[in-house]
Amino acid sequence: MKKFILLAVAATVMVSCSLPTKLVNSSSYSRTSVVQPIAALFVDLDVSPEKITYFMMPSKSVIDAGYDNVVNTAVREALLANGKADVMVALETQVKYNSEGVIESITITGYPAKYVNFRNAGDDYLKSMPAKTSQPESNSGLLSKFGK
Repeated sequence: MKKFILLAVAATVMVSCSLPTKLVNSSSYSRTSVVQPIAALFVDLDVSPEKITYFMMPSKSVIDAGYDNVVNTAVREALLANGKADVMVALETQVKYNSEGVIESITITGYPAKYVNFRNAGDDYLKSMPAKTSQPESNSGLLSKFGK
């Protein structure tokens, strides 16, 4: 009798924990065309051929904000000190921790780069895009192809 009650309780728990399923009639959904971009902006990246190295001993407030903040601060200061570049390409970081696990210093290396040649996409880019995306066939058309 106890086995029967345990089985009934287990079955009830399994049924009550199952996820509900919802059947959807796929014929009620229609595919829409892809939204074409209205405007785009292109830019080139002018990367310096010289690799720079920057050493920093971050302040307590920078360290308290976390590892990512220490790296971002070091990159920002390195870019400002080396010609006010926009981004660092091929960034490498070396972090030194003290015995308590707190960051003491960071050394970053990489190639400074600037964004140059900002331009609109222009007519050439828009002409290369398809004029209209093709609509998929309806489900009834697909079913007739397969003989159902």
